[in-house]
Amino acid sequence: MNDSPGWATPGSSPSDGDRQGSPADRPGDDGGAQQPARPAGDPKWSAEQPPPGQWSSPGATPPGEAPPPPAQPAGGWGSRPGTPYGGQYAYPGGPGQWNQHPAAKPGVIPLRPLGLGEILDGSVATMRTHWRSVVPISLVVATVIQVISVLVQKYMLSDLPLSSAEDMTAEEAIDTLGSSLAVSVVNQFIQVLGTIVVTAMLTMVFSRAILGQHSSVSAAWREARPQLLRLIALTLLLALGIILIGAVLVLPGALAGNMGLAVVGFVAWLPLIIWLGIKFSLASPALMLEKSTVIKAFTRSSKLVGGAWWRIFGITLLTGLIAFMVALMVVAPFQMVGIFAFGGGMDALEDGSAQTAWGPLIFSGIGLIIAQTIIMPIQSGVTVLLYVDQRIRREGLDLELARAAGIENYGTTGG
Repeated sequence: MNDSPGWATPGSSPSDGDRQGSPADRPGDDGGAQQPARPAGDPKWSAEQPPPGQWSSPGATPPGEAPPPPAQPAGGWGSRPGTPYGGQYAYPGGPGQWNQHPAAKPGVIPLRPLGLGEILDGSVATMRTHWRSVVPISLVVATVIQVISVLVQKYMLSDLPLSSAEDMTAEEAIDTLGSSLAVSVVNQFIQVLGTIVVTAMLTMVFSRAILGQHSSVSAAWREARPQLLRLIALTLLLALGIILIGAVLVLPGALAGNMGLAVVGFVAWLPLIIWLGIKFSLASPALMLEKSTVIKAFTRSSKLVGGAWWRIFGITLLTGLIAFMVALMVVAPFQMVGIFAFGGGMDALEDGSAQTAWGPLIFSGIGLIIAQTIIMPIQSGVTVLLYVDQRIRREGLDLELARAAGIENYGTTGG
């Protein structure tokens, strides 16, 4: 890897001239270089180091055991020479130690396997430290999304009858349902496009933040733009796959008029899409940071998630719950003000006019802009840091990140 945050495709082998440090700096070389002592007060080093007995030393063989057979490296930058894919890092509390050197912290995370708190803290720390890049990206995209959403909801629902459910005819009910579904589809499409842009740009900001480097909005856009179409294709392909699976499982029962069969199909479809969503949850950062193709990104995500599905599912679920609570706390007050101060109050809620009145729409949109400006960077950051964490655990990515951050002799052992 070179100093650029645009991470090379796994399997590529940068030339020696592209790598920082001499051959003696690399693990496994007998250069005789001693690990430098931790500099006092140096911000590139984590204040909290792993306690003894927590992390296994990469490549170390426990006493009394035969050395493992040689294995092929995982490939790509970040691979420890002689380290098999699957990695030598143990989870906290696992066997062995990882205390040969302190964990460097050039940016928002220490360069070692991360815990849940460190992943969430790294995401929030990036927002706080690099807000000049993060906030404008999220704010602009969230504003565009909500402006379009307000206009769509206002003009697509304004012609619907305001009859109560008891007085509504069958034709009016069908029109109302169709228009509501159309508005929902348009809003979701706009949301997805906005999320793709935010994900692409914030991934580049986070990749630099890990190295302790700043990234401007223009630089993030310049680095993300070449992969943007591929990211759109990746997102649409995943959505299409989910829809097709749902059609195969649910539609036969619905078309046959057998609601029991349709419910069984839906019950089978729901856990399947959750499983696929987590399995390919790291495809986006793999695509952006490794500059790979869509198919390779799906393959990389599948390999990185393998063996850690439940952990990634738990962290993703917790992040989603946090995002939901933040959105609820931010949006609800704006909605109440819009409905009761400018939207006609309870009467408007009962007859349905509140959903097309300017006051409730505008205030709800303002609340959603604020909420999305906070939520989107956190969710994008957690995904990127999960990807980095898995590569540290599997492929020793911390060594290459340390070199990219300019930390000399990181990870070397005495001769």
